[in-house]
Amino acid sequence: MPNLPATPPAPFALPEPGVEHFAAQVVPRARRGLSYVGSLTPELFVPTAARPVRAKLRWLAADTQVMPHSHPWAQVAISTTGVIRLTVSHGTYIVPPSRALWIPPGVEHAVTMVEDADLRTLYFHQPRGQCGPGALGSGNPRQRSDDETAAWRQCRVLEVSDLLRSLVREMPTTPDGGPAPTAAELLREQHLSALVRDELARAAAVKLGVDLPQDKRLRHLCEAVLADPTRHETLADWARDTGASPRTVARLFRSELGSTFTQWRQQVILAKAVSLAAGRMPMGQIAAELGYSPSAFSAMVRKSVGQPPGRFLGQQQPVPAN
Repeated sequence: MPNLPATPPAPFALPEPGVEHFAAQVVPRARRGLSYVGSLTPELFVPTAARPVRAKLRWLAADTQVMPHSHPWAQVAISTTGVIRLTVSHGTYIVPPSRALWIPPGVEHAVTMVEDADLRTLYFHQPRGQCGPGALGSGNPRQRSDDETAAWRQCRVLEVSDLLRSLVREMPTTPDGGPAPTAAELLREQHLSALVRDELARAAAVKLGVDLPQDKRLRHLCEAVLADPTRHETLADWARDTGASPRTVARLFRSELGSTFTQWRQQVILAKAVSLAAGRMPMGQIAAELGYSPSAFSAMVRKSVGQPPGRFLGQQQPVPAN
């Protein structure tokens, strides 16, 4: 799933000594100047069959990273005011306010604030054998095709409707351990939760992820491109810092990421554009920032994602499906 950030926050911090961790393959923290926080007390917001959706809110400054962690339940990461970047072992995603990211149970991830953001986290109870926002703990869950179920077992970037954004803001964010919610509060949470699950199940998936390799040399190059995708034009220039020949790097892109360097870098450019657009930068300025004329940028976006730039970048409302 291809797509990535704009600002160069590092996806993961280094692991604790002696711990085997995929984060160790990423650029060391000293190079990025990030500040780090833990996983923000997920144990105080555990979703259950009785309370299938739990919400958590934390305001975090730009360049803050939530350290790598995982949960036995599913999660949706969303910010209604700022851009966040979420990285897993195989890729990284830029999530502006017009999008949300679905994270299946058990997937280790780190979240970086590209800019000041209200990090809103929704945790979803997932009954055994089911996966997705529509999975129910009781009654008659809606029947799904194998393909649909498989889709929710992967990270997915989703469009956020105005209704979903409003519902997320209304979800209670009180942690466990304090006064128990009243019957009226629980009933309201149940109504909101049902609407949240339905809106997410209906949300269109967006191709907004950038694949990341396991090979250390290639990972180093990819991180450099993510940090500043317009610094070089050719693979030969980018490969110069890796100690590998352009031919070797090109072979690694094909074998590890299943694409050419040019195709992969284009996904990084698209992700950078998404981040710039989230700051309300005009389309022409975004194109110039990324080294394109307005017409060439529009053509590239349409060819890559099959959508006009305004819709892909969240600057216009999607057309409702019939």
